[in-house]
Amino acid sequence: MPEKMKAGYAPQKPGFAIVELFTSEGCSSCPPADEALAALAKDYPANVYVLGFHVDYWNYLGWKDEFSTASYTNRQQQYAGVFNLSSIYTPQVIVNGKTQFTGSDKSRLYSTVAKELNAGNAATIELAVQAGSANDVKINYKFEAGNNTVLCIALLQLEASSVVKRGENKGLVLHHINVVRDFKTMPGNNGSTRISLPAGLSAKDFAILAFVQDKNDMHILAVAEAAVK
Repeated sequence: MPEKMKAGYAPQKPGFAIVELFTSEGCSSCPPADEALAALAKDYPANVYVLGFHVDYWNYLGWKDEFSTASYTNRQQQYAGVFNLSSIYTPQVIVNGKTQFTGSDKSRLYSTVAKELNAGNAATIELAVQAGSANDVKINYKFEAGNNTVLCIALLQLEASSVVKRGENKGLVLHHINVVRDFKTMPGNNGSTRISLPAGLSAKDFAILAFVQDKNDMHILAVAEAAVK
């Protein structure tokens, strides 16, 4: 692990790190990974982007994770093919689409992120986000990258908590950051899309994260973030 940093401070680096956590409220091994990523986000307030993908294959154990969807499980399975894994698991962390490991391994998490922060962007993204009148968000985008790339757009709920009443985490209050509530893959180099906000929440509760990803090896080449206003 790198030298301990002052709270809320990290040296500015040229690169970035997108940290995808595949997790579930129905998995007893996942809360420590949630805590590790929350600490990471606090220690690296710039150029590190945390995304929580809640998968659905733990829901059969008695607690249905309200943030889970089959599409996030499918994304994890796609990564498993790239990494030649025999099965998928939680908590799993994937950094910049290049490296995967157990999400609660805080030492490896910090060292992997530090390595990626010393690299540069391999593409550029222009992103404009505007909240609509019908509790939705309009996103205009433009990016420059190779032909074999797509733009991934995630709607992130900045904070969320759940009181778990059944399953492996029964009795716990679980806290999450940057929960992925919607995820789109855009094939063109420029265009626009709309994303609906979940009921009961407002624009200030969300951010939009966009990143360019190679379709073959799933390496992430560039990232842009915008608040929802």
